[in-house]
Amino acid sequence: MSFFDINKIIITPVGKSLKKISALNPITIHKKGTRAKAIFSLALVCLLWGTTWIASKEGVRYMPPLQMAGIRQLLGGLCYVLFFIAKGERWPQGKEWQSIFVLSFLNFLLANGLSTWALKYISSGLGAIIGVIFPLWLVLIGLFSVKSKMPGKAILGLLLGFGGVCVIFYHHLLDFLNGDFRFGILLSLGATWAWAFGTIYTKKHAANFNPYFSIGLQMVISGIALTGISYSSNNAIPLTAIPWQSWAAIAYLVIFGSVISFIAYLYALQNLSTEHASLYAYINPVVAVLLGWLIFSEKLTVFIAIGGIVTLLGVYLVNKAYKVPVATMPEAEGV
Repeated sequence: MSFFDINKIIITPVGKSLKKISALNPITIHKKGTRAKAIFSLALVCLLWGTTWIASKEGVRYMPPLQMAGIRQLLGGLCYVLFFIAKGERWPQGKEWQSIFVLSFLNFLLANGLSTWALKYISSGLGAIIGVIFPLWLVLIGLFSVKSKMPGKAILGLLLGFGGVCVIFYHHLLDFLNGDFRFGILLSLGATWAWAFGTIYTKKHAANFNPYFSIGLQMVISGIALTGISYSSNNAIPLTAIPWQSWAAIAYLVIFGSVISFIAYLYALQNLSTEHASLYAYINPVVAVLLGWLIFSEKLTVFIAIGGIVTLLGVYLVNKAYKVPVATMPEAEGV
């Protein structure tokens, strides 16, 4: 093989690939165009929102989970609220508050509260995979509430989604003998049902009020409620007794999980197509599973890998069939 052939077959294609990758270099990204910055922002979202499951898992190891979720939501919500107050954004009026309270209950108090609580008993990777299946519940709800014919793509997605979950649980059959594991699975599934009903409610009661200001208010309301529930039920520890590991996890969730990643997400959403921006929802569980395996030595078997991929494929097909607004979700984990 001549040098010309080597250059044509190997060197040139590799060089082009490296050039594409170098466009996302974080050190020089400020010099690149809008699309390169948007792709880098989306990659940052995929990484950071995938790591929130790991941070939550670490936090609940040292303090009551609902107390941690309450503090995290309250601090994160205040960041959003103070930002929009500084911008002079108008406050919600009249019936707009009704939607905020309902979504605060469904999406944050229940969805995020239960999913955080579940991490006390199950792995972060398993929690992340279960957390992404909520569109499957939308299909089941639609079977009983919508008279129109179900798209074939949705049926296939439903079968693949639940088939993938069955493959994952096949590896955990013996774990179901453990009451704590069963409880964690039920909490995690309850969180996905709450998010599904929150999605339906949002679609039916969409308001003109700023949705991002609304998210901040929902987080503050839910944070206060969860903190109150924790203390009133004696499932809280004094703030001075919270170890540094949990405070570090909360700080990471607020700064990186709520503020930095959300700014990056909005930039990606503004400069990429909705379909491209929504890819984070399918990558986050993969990041959570891999990091859970690396950091916490969580199980990563062929069953979990294949089951997870099949589940994500099923969820993707359902989202395509029903155009579930994945890209409008602030975080796959529930916040």
